[in-house]
Amino acid sequence: MIQLITETLMGTQNKLNSCRALEGLHGVTVVPDSHFALDETTRDGKFSQLNCGSSALSVNQPLIMQWVWEQRPSCLRPVGGCIQGDRNLAERVANVLTSLPFIALGIQAPRKNFSMKLYANSLIGVGVASSLYHSSRGKLRQYLRWADYTMIATATVCLTGALRNDNPKLLMAASAFLLPLRPFTVSALHTGMMEVIFAKRALKDPDLRMAHNVHKMSTILGGVLFIADDALPKTPFIHAAWHLAAAVGVGTCNKLLV
Repeated sequence: MIQLITETLMGTQNKLNSCRALEGLHGVTVVPDSHFALDETTRDGKFSQLNCGSSALSVNQPLIMQWVWEQRPSCLRPVGGCIQGDRNLAERVANVLTSLPFIALGIQAPRKNFSMKLYANSLIGVGVASSLYHSSRGKLRQYLRWADYTMIATATVCLTGALRNDNPKLLMAASAFLLPLRPFTVSALHTGMMEVIFAKRALKDPDLRMAHNVHKMSTILGGVLFIADDALPKTPFIHAAWHLAAAVGVGTCNKLLV
């Protein structure tokens, strides 16, 4: 009798230990229950419930879905960068105001064909996305940062499409696919393509040389300010200055479309 009682107590203790071991798992809740249960499928396809020991495992599906979402690859996460900007009202207003020139440039951009219209509208989108981002707060801010970068990348793709209609179709399709995933990479690639086109045309057309010189200076200054914006996060108005340098560079690019 003593041996039987001992074995029973040991069995109960083992079940309790097994359930406690699962308490720390994310998305798993140990629900107390008073009878033995186990799901078992009968021959006719029906289920008979058999509860296990003194507790049963209840899986919280929303928590599991949240955990799966948190494990998504970085390419599907919001784009970071300048998340800590706009530290005060003055910076916020300056950054919004210096986003407006992109809207003006988009309105004034040539619209001779469909590709140019796409580029002009994308510039307006850049100004709108930047204004919304810099005027936002809270968790929404990181998603608007992603929208800001994506619109900039979209504008660079539309610009190379407006400058040349013989771009490789595979390259343009890959760029369109990567826009929401790797906007910074797409921007760098198509900006490089635009720089090559601009330099070649400036060599052939003396009327473009002045615009190209201004473009080169604004590009260099914009690159320095872009790096300084991350390296010196506490320095005010660097991002607004970058907006202005970028706007000058974009304005010179419009000369290529005239």
